[in-house]
Amino acid sequence: MKAKDFYTQTHLVVAAIRIYSYQNSEAPSVEAICKTLSIATEQGHLVCKKLDEMEIIEMVKGPYGSRLFIKDHLKIEEIPKDDPGTSIKDELERFQNTQKDFKQKIEEFKAKKDEEQKNLFAQIEERLKKKKSN
Repeated sequence: MKAKDFYTQTHLVVAAIRIYSYQNSEAPSVEAICKTLSIATEQGHLVCKKLDEMEIIEMVKGPYGSRLFIKDHLKIEEIPKDDPGTSIKDELERFQNTQKDFKQKIEEFKAKKDEEQKNLFAQIEERLKKKKSN
């Protein structure tokens, strides 16, 4: 997609949905829109997901994949015209940061459980020692 700003990308995606629906009498898939606009499937999924979150389009998942429907095209005008949107690189960095945070939480949880287990075994061992001495 040669358009750099998210506003233009949004207009192109919505227009592609309309054209595809008109020509084929069915709702397009993300892949069909990507093919129509000559963009990478990953970039198309990223843009469509953002538009779904903004309730401009609706992604309906069915047995034959996700289909796209225009929900409220007037919300496009709420997007700043100079907003570059998010790139795949930004999304990847955000995902990696989320994974790091998740790993850290898991490590903290494991450490806490290990400490609780050590304390429990120490208590059990202490009780056994008291029983043996009685």
